Amino acid sequence: MSKILEKLLVAPNMYELVIDSPRIAAKARPGQFIVVMADERGERIPLTIADFDPSQGTITIVLMVVGTSSAKLSRLNVGNSLHALIGPLGHPSEVGSMGMVVMVAGGVGTAPVYPIARAFHQAGSRVVTVQGARSKELLFWTDRLASVSDEHMITTDDGTAGRKGLVTEPLVELLQRDARKEIERVYAIGPAVMMKCCAQATRPFGVKTIVSLNPIMIDGTGMCGGCRVEVGGQTRFTCVDGPEFDGHRVDWDLLLSRQKIYHEQEACSLKQWTEELERTR
Repeated sequence: MSKILEKLLVAPNMYELVIDSPRIAAKARPGQFIVVMADERGERIPLTIADFDPSQGTITIVLMVVGTSSAKLSRLNVGNSLHALIGPLGHPSEVGSMGMVVMVAGGVGTAPVYPIARAFHQAGSRVVTVQGARSKELLFWTDRLASVSDEHMITTDDGTAGRKGLVTEPLVELLQRDARKEIERVYAIGPAVMMKCCAQATRPFGVKTIVSLNPIMIDGTGMCGGCRVEVGGQTRFTCVDGPEFDGHRVDWDLLLSRQKIYHEQEACSLKQWTEELERTR
């Protein structure tokens, strides 16, 4: 069950895993996610489905190593199985034929952007993607994104690839040059602060901006309330009401503050796990 069929290091501390999961692959849609556990003592963590192939019965995830649970997952190899895997969870992206859709992918957000961009491309929309990272070495899946885009731009903070600067700069330029108002929707997926900035950039233009949130999550079924966010002044649960929301209505300051709640505990957990790993070598 849930055997890893392929594993690839796509960027420093970022891994692509292709997993055998016929039932999830048959039902998965762009924008949905899964909850996984690396082992019986592992934390349940949400990961967006980056790709799925019903004919092969596989799903693809891309994970960045940031803490104990993601580090455990990164150490699993081809032939190993996940301890637990549930999904697909969350509402799929609302995809249809639109005049133009701008997809903004920041860092590891490239993975969840890809299937959504592909779906809009297949639906006949004009797809423009802006892919950003801190540096060239952190870019991945550029060919995949380009293959489903009518226009594909790359930005890096340090200028080592594409245009030097933030993803919000070409985004604003696209909106400014859209004299005929062809841009009907903007998708922004990546770090929370990047999505916040994209939503702030699009607000003056009145273009609906969708973001995919990834707050603290435990059960993934709406029971625990750990993934609550405030949208339009109301409490929403990301796992069952999202993960996609109108970026102009999200309380970003509250979301960012809640993401920092367990930083001390997370650092302690990673330190203890690393030390335990060293002792058993």
